[in-house]
This record gives sequence, structure tokens and C-alpha cells, in this order.
Amino acid sequence: MNAKQREEFKALLLALHAELTEKAPSRIEPNRTDDARIGGDEDEQPLNEMMQAIASNRNRNMDGVLARVLKALGKLREDPDAFGECEECGDELPLGRLRAMPYAELCVTCQGAKDGPKGRATRSKLTDYT
Repeated sequence: MNAKQREEFKALLLALHAELTEKAPSRIEPNRTDDARIGGDEDEQPLNEMMQAIASNRNRNMDGVLARVLKALGKLREDPDAFGECEECGDELPLGRLRAMPYAELCVTCQGAKDGPKGRATRSKLTDYT
């Protein structure tokens, strides 16, 4: 990777960092704040809990991406020649992958091995679930 490409990725990472730090954490306000009140909003409680769980997961994911962005910026600053290399196998990451995820640490092969198999298990026989 040449210096011009590293500058391109640095700009992408800085823009992503700015976007992530501008966003305030998501918070869903509960419909019911007074436990003594009884009414129709009790039916909405499961929905509120689900929305709060979704917001919490979104915030956690944003924190994870922000940490990876900061790590990538640090790598660009401290060891620019290592930026864009898979941390597992050392192969160069494809430019398309880095443009999509400039904070990527692993190549597709190593990321797939780390994540493990995806999807549902298939039944090989009809009697597998009886």
C-alpha cells in the first residue's frame, strides 16, 4: 500500500470517528415512569423493553466500531507499513474491503475462521428431530 492510499484510509477513518463521536448514545424513554399508575401502557412495557435492548445493542456495537477505528488510526500513526495487513496471516487486505471497512483487522478467510460457521443446521434425516 502506498502513502496516497494510506492517506485515503486515514481520511475515511477520521470521518468515521467524527460520525461515531457526534452521535449521542440511543436511549428509549419509557412510556410509564410512575409505578403507581395503572392503565393501558402496561401492554406497552414489553415493547419498551425490546426497544431499550435494541438501543443498548446498537450503542455497544457503535462502541466496538469506535474502538476498532481508534486502533486503526493508531496503527496508521505508529506502524503505517503494517496498516492493511491481516493481523492473523499477514496477507494484504483487499482495497475494496478496506474501503468498506477501513478498520478491518482480518482478511475474509481469517475473519470467517474466527466467526465460525453461520446459518441453521440442516437435517440429514427425517428422524433427526424425533
